Amino acid sequence: MAVDRNAVMQVLAGVAHPGGGDLVSRDLIRALAVDDGAVRFVIEAATPDEARALAQAQAEAEVRLKALAGVTSVQVVMTAHGPAPKAAPPSLKIGQHPTPQQGGPQRISGIDRIVAIASGKGGVGKSTVASNLAVALAREGRRVGLLDADIYGPSQPKMMGVNRRPASPDGKTIEPLVAHGVTMMSIGLMLKEDEAVVWRGPMLMGALQQLLGQVAWGKLDVLIIDLPPGTGDVQLTLCQRTQLTGALVVSTPQDVALLDARKALDMFAKLKTPVLGLIENMSTFCCPNCGHVTPIFGHGGVKAEAAKLDLPFLGELPLALDVRVAGDSGTPIAATDSPLAEPYRALARRLVAGGMA
Repeated sequence: MAVDRNAVMQVLAGVAHPGGGDLVSRDLIRALAVDDGAVRFVIEAATPDEARALAQAQAEAEVRLKALAGVTSVQVVMTAHGPAPKAAPPSLKIGQHPTPQQGGPQRISGIDRIVAIASGKGGVGKSTVASNLAVALAREGRRVGLLDADIYGPSQPKMMGVNRRPASPDGKTIEPLVAHGVTMMSIGLMLKEDEAVVWRGPMLMGALQQLLGQVAWGKLDVLIIDLPPGTGDVQLTLCQRTQLTGALVVSTPQDVALLDARKALDMFAKLKTPVLGLIENMSTFCCPNCGHVTPIFGHGGVKAEAAKLDLPFLGELPLALDVRVAGDSGTPIAATDSPLAEPYRALARRLVAGGMA
């Protein structure tokens, strides 16, 4: 027998609230979805204290719903939108609203340079470039940090081969992890692997502020920030609140990708953030069987665009199966002695020589 919303709400009406009433009468149920027996909803508490007090009710709701005929799975998320008591210590829950900041963009103590890796659109390999560039810089002797600022789609834990939740010995600061000689942090390390981030803009801005300010980065020569694609809240917040050395814009050669790359360049110009150069990714594909080189997405488009805009062209990176396999396995190709690591090493050396990293 198929289960429906009314049946689920009837069950939830039987789960008592510790302060009186029940989950339904207290109007705490949000975003209820029932799909082929899969039940998903949010319990929205008024304060963090209430959320903690509702932990037993949340567990009871899950048990009761799983026993309901027709239910195949239950997913419950607890949220709290009210302010925490002033006496409480700083919370390490990622995704709080940002705190006010005066005086314009600020430096991050202990970090000499901050370089953002950006793209106008998704799918151009920006995160692959970010992880491999960070590792290549570390192999050049630089003290490197890598911040995964792609809040909705964090991929650096997978690419860097880390899955341990960061520690916080004092309950105030987050200890980042180290992989392949790179100090790294990602919101993906604070979530379950398949857990979605469902936040509005203020929550994104608060999360970025926490990942920059509450992480014990230590002394770094350069912090690489892997931005989400596009020109949204995270990019705006980063450029307005943090003193950046500049941005590297990654694009594939075809016209449709360059259209969006130009929008990213325009965004950085409006935000008065220097563009350190353009990178052409997936420039050519070399067949592993016959060695034939094919420009699948065209070739030279990014170099021509850089010349047109009088911006540095920092190099071409190949489209290669081994680069993808290395990233999926958690060991970036730049951390190996493969010939495919050399383009990333060359890019790193160019940034170091230019004083950009």
